[in-house]
Amino acid sequence: MPELQRRRFLQISAVAGASILAPIRFPTTSWAEPVPGGTLDPTTIPKYVTPLVIPPAMPRTLKAHKFDYYEIAVRQFTQQILPSGLPPTTVWSYGSVQHPNTFNYPAFTIEARYRRPVAVKWINGLVDANGKFLPHLLPVDRTLHWANPPGGIENRDSEGTSQDPYQGPVPIVTHVHGNHTFDYSDGYPEAWYLPDASNIPPEFARVGTFYDFFKAKSPLGKRWGPGNAVFHYPNNQPANTQWYHDHTLGMTRSNVYAGPAGFYLLRGGPDDLPKGCLPGPPPLVGDRPGTRYHEIPLAIQDRSFNDNGSLFYPDSRAFFDGFQGPYAPDSDVPPIWNPEFFANTIVVNGKTWPVLKVEPRRYRFRLLNGCDSRFLILKLVSDPLGRRPVCTKLPLWVIGAEGGFLPAPVRLDSLLMAPAERADVIVDFTGVPVGTEIFLINEGPDEPFNGGQQPFADPRTTGQVMKFKVVPLASHDTSTPPDRLRLPKIRPLGRTTNTRQLSLNEENSADIPDVGPVEVLLGTVQDGAPTPLGWDDPITENPALNSVEVWEIYNFTADAHPIHIHEVQFQVVNRQRIGGGTRPPEPWEAGFKDTVVAYPDEITRVKAKFDRSGLYVWHCHILEHEDNEMMRPYFIGKIPPLPS
Repeated sequence: MPELQRRRFLQISAVAGASILAPIRFPTTSWAEPVPGGTLDPTTIPKYVTPLVIPPAMPRTLKAHKFDYYEIAVRQFTQQILPSGLPPTTVWSYGSVQHPNTFNYPAFTIEARYRRPVAVKWINGLVDANGKFLPHLLPVDRTLHWANPPGGIENRDSEGTSQDPYQGPVPIVTHVHGNHTFDYSDGYPEAWYLPDASNIPPEFARVGTFYDFFKAKSPLGKRWGPGNAVFHYPNNQPANTQWYHDHTLGMTRSNVYAGPAGFYLLRGGPDDLPKGCLPGPPPLVGDRPGTRYHEIPLAIQDRSFNDNGSLFYPDSRAFFDGFQGPYAPDSDVPPIWNPEFFANTIVVNGKTWPVLKVEPRRYRFRLLNGCDSRFLILKLVSDPLGRRPVCTKLPLWVIGAEGGFLPAPVRLDSLLMAPAERADVIVDFTGVPVGTEIFLINEGPDEPFNGGQQPFADPRTTGQVMKFKVVPLASHDTSTPPDRLRLPKIRPLGRTTNTRQLSLNEENSADIPDVGPVEVLLGTVQDGAPTPLGWDDPITENPALNSVEVWEIYNFTADAHPIHIHEVQFQVVNRQRIGGGTRPPEPWEAGFKDTVVAYPDEITRVKAKFDRSGLYVWHCHILEHEDNEMMRPYFIGKIPPLPS
């Protein structure tokens, strides 16, 4: 179905999330064409020939008495993402500047401990060997509300006018997603900075509007310098699965798609389990070569490639709905931005369709949906090409979400994960015969997720994720079976002090009929009607310090949206059809979260305590949406004078 027709179909047929796991059946003998992408046909890429890469722990620059210090840069390099025999791919990612061999896509894992602060000098290293800036690997739409360095000091962080892809120096700013930190260390989208390159044109803005504001506010601000910022993470929150990635205004989709992302795992404290209860060990600094890991992070992403191994990302809106202009200079249709993007291969930990040898024992997997737009419905099966829905071979035991452990383990046959959601999962291979092959598949759609009955992802490509092959047991498993685990108690948030109503909105073109959306927006709700607001509109969300608020998120669009609120971990209260009855959270949402799925035509309620004053953001984590106005600043406590 052409993309524009599909969008119209969704607007007519979108239904609520109550039936999210009741998809349409279709025969295995008449697959559709693969999802469009680059020139490399995904059906020709060999599967399960490349071992899974388990990201090592990031080495520290300094281990002091009371804190850990890292110097981490983003650089450009080539990596073998496709199987051996196919070309390597040029990517970006993070690594320790003192350890050149640590630059990898995805990045090495930052291992953090409860109440042991971490400081990171985040360095924009996107320069060549001669110190000149490197242009972006992917198309960047300059007509969006974006960082806009060529606009200079006066017009940075604004809409550009050129319809040509941006070829200048690339701004970055890193956000540790899920960390309870200070606003000056949160990676605010307008606190970006360019690399310290020798050839930046003098008229360019080298830093974003809020870079100097946060530099002055931060106690580590004196350590900030050209091409870097030093952020501080106190780690005074329950043990959980976090991840770090770029957060530059209007460029997050293209920057993250190029590669910079990694896990940040917080351990210890009263809300963690004693050592030995869960499968382990995880990768740690100083591990001996050949160490067998039974706790493994899995970053699942979709990517498309060209025949030469390069990453493919659309350079025209025609990829989305066939619209090819004409674009007037003042057109409200962005010429490059795509409302969503679904790539045609699955990449796990930087490898297409890898394989992992597992022993007949329990494993702990830290799952991340790192896709730009794609919702995943994950399942363990014997036949990856089986008739959908495929019968489950092994269950997924979910023990935690973004904010830490659930109240009790939840046994699932399939797991829905929106972009940016994390799941702490145990898979028990105990008793599975040696030589057995088990496949992790995806039964989510190759299109925007709406919570209703939708076609499955192509079983030959995006419907497969990775393979597990059972090998002989090497050591005794002393971890606790998941159904016997006693997880830490969930701490109550306290009495609600305020409730506010918020909206999710789409806007079609005012210039060209039947073209939409041209932007997606957050906003407020008054008397049941939405008021869409843009990034630059005055702050409307201003919780009092230490207040406990319920946010009622009204979704007036055709798609489900993963809504992320920075700084806090919240509880999902319930969901309600607009004008209808309520239903409780899903079982795997019973703990604390920082990202929640808001379904079409529904009100999603979340409850959070706002206990750290400062300027933060909330947004949709479909990165194409976040980059085109579906993000708003909010302030906790009294609002001071802010840069403009």
